Amino acid sequence: MINTRKTLIGLGLGQILSLLSTSVSFTSSEFARKGISAPTAQTFLGYLLLGVVYGGVMLYRRPTIKGKWYYYFLLALVDVEGNFLMAKAYQNTSMTSIMLLDCWAIPCVLFLTWVFLKTRYKLMKIAGVVICTVGAVMVVFSDVHAGDRAGGSNPVKGDLLVIVGATLYAVCNVSQEFLVTNADRIELMAFVGLFGAIIGAIQVSIFERGVLKSIDWSSGVGLRYLGIAIAWFLFYSLLTVLLKTSGSAMFTLSLLTSDMWAVLIRIFAYHEKVDWLYYLAFATTAIGLIIYSMKEKDEGEQRKLVDEKDSESLRDSLVGNNGFESSIIRLA
Repeated sequence: MINTRKTLIGLGLGQILSLLSTSVSFTSSEFARKGISAPTAQTFLGYLLLGVVYGGVMLYRRPTIKGKWYYYFLLALVDVEGNFLMAKAYQNTSMTSIMLLDCWAIPCVLFLTWVFLKTRYKLMKIAGVVICTVGAVMVVFSDVHAGDRAGGSNPVKGDLLVIVGATLYAVCNVSQEFLVTNADRIELMAFVGLFGAIIGAIQVSIFERGVLKSIDWSSGVGLRYLGIAIAWFLFYSLLTVLLKTSGSAMFTLSLLTSDMWAVLIRIFAYHEKVDWLYYLAFATTAIGLIIYSMKEKDEGEQRKLVDEKDSESLRDSLVGNNGFESSIIRLA
């Protein structure tokens, strides 16, 4: 039987994450509209908060480090660059396109969990993924069809940036799911925050220093940067909880509800027209999600059986770090 409480908690966390993602996307879109191009700087404070808070917890607990530092470094690097590409996409395409094209992460997550976490998917779930992918492709054609109304200077380039960024997000999410299940959530957040802040600081000093100097630093701009940092901190903190309880597939599906908020923001806040092909793409994606989610229980039960079968060997691998290293390096 389905654990109703666990399901409701998972759905609730997913929607909180969806709202946090939408708020960050909205703020990034506002920066792009004002000509502020400093995507790495937008996430730097969030990583710094993660490193300081969770690093402090780690120092207090003094636990045994279960993973090699360079695996966390690679994970942080992929995450930073994924966020960088997503933020750059706002300068080229519309917020609606970015939110809808995020569904590309679904087939990526399924493929990675199939290869590395040994999850097996039935025909119904695969059909849902294919339909979702068709909806994502339709968004690209929609931006080509309505280029002057898509909300960006180069919609096709922006769409491609989103697809690459979503792929990197999928790699991060599946890697994080493995780590929070078989390693330690606090350790993961501490190292991702630490290395993310270091990578971000280097990238900002090389590529974005001039942009930051040219910004008219009013209280409004400063509060927006602080708001993004707090939102990112809460997002990553809750993300690891959801990944541990419900998995990366549930997380990816939850984020797709942000499409509704994106459309509402574009219509009511920006007073922009939405091309008719967007609605068809959204309907196609929604149908694919319904078909996909119909088999959600089967996936959970199957993964539970795999986890129970391999739990003893995973624990032995983690103690010696041998299995841990080989698995993470493939994911990273």
